[in-house]
Amino acid sequence: MERRVSTVDARGILFDLDGTLVDSLPDIIDSFLHGFAHLGLPAPAHAEVRALIGQPLDVMYSRFAPEHVDALCVAYREHYPRNFLNRSRAFPGVETVLRTLRERGYLLSVATTKRSDMARRFVDALGLGGLLHHVQGTDGFPHKPAPDVLHRALAAMGTRGLWMVGDTTLDLRAGQAAGLRTYAVTWGTHSHEELASATPDELQPDLERLLAHLPPLG
Repeated sequence: MERRVSTVDARGILFDLDGTLVDSLPDIIDSFLHGFAHLGLPAPAHAEVRALIGQPLDVMYSRFAPEHVDALCVAYREHYPRNFLNRSRAFPGVETVLRTLRERGYLLSVATTKRSDMARRFVDALGLGGLLHHVQGTDGFPHKPAPDVLHRALAAMGTRGLWMVGDTTLDLRAGQAAGLRTYAVTWGTHSHEELASATPDELQPDLERLLAHLPPLG
């Protein structure tokens, strides 16, 4: 799945994972709330958790129970891998778009706030691993909207980037900071209005429009 490619051409397309390629928010939120029940703590509302998706796990927990962050993270990381396929599925058309872009000669990577090991397990379990050249998580360096995870993904593939695709303003601002064009999908975490506030190059209900921007490479 993670094939390092040596090239100087700009061929890199980066995708956020949760809420962008995969409809995974229900399983993430269920595991997030599990930690509170496991520790006997009052739980936040579903909508409060959803609004924070895309931020690191410890940052999310610190909003609700700052004195229990470490224990909550442990509970989540035990629960989530056993339950991340309960309801999570690739969004309609994702596999076709990824396969088409590969066939056209582009290099594809996930750039996610998930840790790399978990992100790889997740995309493999969903059957998407073979369509990606690399999976880059956020491992001990600044998270989006900082562009670090995007730079690392592109470096791993040995290419310059063209587009960052995401479902949150964090994704879009990271892409802009990395000098990439940005494509926002409205089927994930942030609303149309929130995404529009970050002025993406494209704001769409699905990924189909991306193919119009990326013809086959000669």
